[in-house]
Amino acid sequence: MIEHFLKQAEFSSMEDFEQHFEFVVPEKFNFAYDVMDRWAAEQPDKLALLWTNDRGEERRYTFGDIKRMSDNIVSYLCRIGVKKDDMVMCILKRRYQFWPLIIALHKIGAVVIPATYLLTDKDIVYRCNEADIKTIIACGDTEILHHIDAAYPHCPTVQQRISIGPEVPEGWLAMTEDDVHSGNGATDPAVEHLRQVHYGGSDHMIMYFTSGTSGEPKMVIHDYTYALAHLTTAAFWHNITPDSLHLTVSDTGWGKAVWGKLYGQWIVGAAVFVYDHDLFRPADILKKMEQYHVTSFCAPPTIYRYLVREDLKRYDLSALRYVTTAGEALNPSVSDKFFDIMHLRIYEGFGQTETTCTLGTFKWMKAKPGSMGKPNPQYDIHLMVDGREAHDDEVGEIVIKTSERIPLGLFNEYYRNPELTHEVWHDGFYHTGDLARRDSDGYYYYVGRVDDVIKSAGYRIGPFEVENALMTHPAVLECAVTAVPDEQRGQAVKATVVLAKGWEAKKNVHSFAHELKEHVKRMTAAYKAPRIIEFVDELPKTISGKIRRVEIREGEAN
Repeated sequence: MIEHFLKQAEFSSMEDFEQHFEFVVPEKFNFAYDVMDRWAAEQPDKLALLWTNDRGEERRYTFGDIKRMSDNIVSYLCRIGVKKDDMVMCILKRRYQFWPLIIALHKIGAVVIPATYLLTDKDIVYRCNEADIKTIIACGDTEILHHIDAAYPHCPTVQQRISIGPEVPEGWLAMTEDDVHSGNGATDPAVEHLRQVHYGGSDHMIMYFTSGTSGEPKMVIHDYTYALAHLTTAAFWHNITPDSLHLTVSDTGWGKAVWGKLYGQWIVGAAVFVYDHDLFRPADILKKMEQYHVTSFCAPPTIYRYLVREDLKRYDLSALRYVTTAGEALNPSVSDKFFDIMHLRIYEGFGQTETTCTLGTFKWMKAKPGSMGKPNPQYDIHLMVDGREAHDDEVGEIVIKTSERIPLGLFNEYYRNPELTHEVWHDGFYHTGDLARRDSDGYYYYVGRVDDVIKSAGYRIGPFEVENALMTHPAVLECAVTAVPDEQRGQAVKATVVLAKGWEAKKNVHSFAHELKEHVKRMTAAYKAPRIIEFVDELPKTISGKIRRVEIREGEAN
């Protein structure tokens, strides 16, 4: 399938990839028709989705099944009035319906807004009113339904609430299993009409409210070519093939879900593995990977930090061929420990809600622990400092040049906010707001957000390098480094630390904080060592697993 969308589909080296990678973009590209329906026509019996949950239930769906179910959902949604450009928010956890539903919404031309199940009624009101959401489709869990119902009176644009069950409250519409599996998609003229119209291309397709590490969430909107841009994510970073069974750990409300368990994977023709669970337990995920012979795995660094503290040797993970991570920078100590146990290197990548994978340790490259890899050739990446290109080993901001061409995968805008869009995208560059350094081999290393860099006694200190040093101590499970005001230094380094199992009592030992400070001094320059260490039971995080340093700073200020 990928050969239909690339001028050259096979590459012999990273150099070959950099020099000859080029997309072939069909006119009015629509992932639902040009990929999924095409797979259904060519290989209808090929496994597309293997879904299981924490109650032992299992469902297997082929590409032919996904087409049939998505057409049934199209028929259902058209009957109740969902149409092109409608804003449709989906709060579906990891329920199997998410996959045929998102394909159906793409066929209709509606704008999909995936959302996390952790939203409160206040969060829902904000999203509905900012985006003029018309329809909410949710899994029928009591808490989710309660928050939506509490928000509903304050959301005048919302015309209908749809539950996929098990609960369907009064005033809600039901999308039943019969609607999904035995609906009218095969005979409904509306389904055929939409196929002939074939919306796509530069039309709006999907919108995310960013996970909000600072400030109110922004509305990041993408057109239909965004799905095609993820071909690179799956084929050349995840290293997925048509015989892969790929697991990305992500709730469907996070952008990482379409990065890792939808677009690119199905363009390649791989099977997507979904483990639907409410409570994260490392052992449970490892058992599922063993049971179903998962071949490819991607998870945020938080997950790997827990996995390496499990007895991985207890599980038969011999089918596992390739592992990747993104979402935050991965501490080299975690990467090294995983390699020591599993003999697999973790291939790191970097991107944002506004992009696809912009930097990656691609399959032809040697992984360097702690490095995000090299630029994806579909983006013109630069490292800038004070308006010039940064030298090797100099810290600069990652920017994407757009003056000559706007790359496939870059967002269209912050919806309804031209001022904010211009703040980050001006003078021919999109500014990511992320700082990195580049070594002499061209590998990039994450330093931190522009706002996170600590300026102490004339030094610029990246929080991630201090966190890396702390993470090499066996007592440290997780940590976050932030700045606090200091009369002499301007700012001082503070570390907020979560201790590993078996070390919890140490937080009451006064000398232990000093021990950690001395450990950092041994691992890196002494001026980077934290002057303040606070022990906590957990760190504040977004649903995507990113540490909310802004919340730590706000707590300190209060």
